[in-house]
Amino acid sequence: MGVDPRQILAGILTVTMFVMLANMIKRDHFDSVKTPAAANIRLDENPGVEQSLAKFPGGVTTGPWQDDVWQELKPCWTKPDLGNAEKSTGFVSFSLTNGPEYHVSQIADAVVVARYLGATLVIPDIRGSKRGDKRDFEEIYDVEKFIKSLEGVVRVTKDQPSGLSAQNMAVVRVPNRVTEEHVEEYIAPIYRTKGNVRLATYFPSMNMKETGKSKADSVACTAMFGTLELQPEVREVVDSMVERLRTLSRKSDGHFVAVDLRVDILEKKGCLGGDGTKTCYGPDEISSFLQKIGFDKDATVYLTQTVWHGSLDSLKESFPKTYIKENIMPADKKPKFLESESSEFAKVIDFYICSESDVFVPAISGLFYANVAGKRIATGKNQILVPATISEASASATDFISSYITKKNHLAYSCFC
Repeated sequence: MGVDPRQILAGILTVTMFVMLANMIKRDHFDSVKTPAAANIRLDENPGVEQSLAKFPGGVTTGPWQDDVWQELKPCWTKPDLGNAEKSTGFVSFSLTNGPEYHVSQIADAVVVARYLGATLVIPDIRGSKRGDKRDFEEIYDVEKFIKSLEGVVRVTKDQPSGLSAQNMAVVRVPNRVTEEHVEEYIAPIYRTKGNVRLATYFPSMNMKETGKSKADSVACTAMFGTLELQPEVREVVDSMVERLRTLSRKSDGHFVAVDLRVDILEKKGCLGGDGTKTCYGPDEISSFLQKIGFDKDATVYLTQTVWHGSLDSLKESFPKTYIKENIMPADKKPKFLESESSEFAKVIDFYICSESDVFVPAISGLFYANVAGKRIATGKNQILVPATISEASASATDFISSYITKKNHLAYSCFC
């Protein structure tokens, strides 16, 4: 009896997801930095490097609510065009998996590969963590704007050609932030033989630190920061929730804090890495951190946790204006965006609220933190405070600005200047 190629593809995607989870558990931690008021601080992923602390120009210190007074960045890449780029008759297909923090990178890798091969990019579907959890691209993202943003960069088609199936698609594993050299050595030979390829991105690292420029930078920058926009209904839900949070934050001039804190992840992951470093922070630790850097009880706090968990009660006692999605989402939108079996909408909403909040606190290290940071850098929202265990009674919030910002070592800084 023959083996269904679709089963092979499903197996590869499943293995890829487990590999990514293993990477998150083994490699994710915050870089270390020593300050007089803190111990065991972790920022990003480089424990041996001395960290420079963020100080605002002109000595601006207005407590934890800092205005974004850093110089506004603008795109410093030129959108590429097809020009003399190689053209072929084949197709590159792929799926978006594991949530919006992965989607950004998966899009960039697929565009870089398709561009180099001269192939036509097939609009991806979106797959959740559960078997059969599958959505069309346009259910979450604006497909017309996606296609328009890539005009002249790569050819794009909405539908996979009818003659193209699992039987004649070669599945290729692609490392995140793929280079042209990798495409030429490992992917191009398969593409030339098979005529089409299907990509499965894996993540050797869960941070977005700049590792050096390549010829693909302008293509990757366009794909990462110029292609994905929410479709109108999802955008409306995010906007209404952000507006609700600002309305609830009158005593802090409409400012609110978004904290990526998901109890299920904390329970699965554990907060100590293999080398004893801190990889995440629980509700009590986040409560203490926020209080010690100056947030008072009137601060509005948004958590990415979907369903309220008893462990969050102590955090709400310290900050009564602590909310999750079900508290602030319009009632008529909950059946579709919150109460469905799929978690994709919830993940997307969290990603964009964390990207647009006045302050972002990543209680969990990993790609969510890294790609939210990238989106915030691109829009001038630099208030990313990485939590720590603070030994003294109080500390300055500026001492905990993410090293992605203070050291400007995020990949986004190769795209914005």
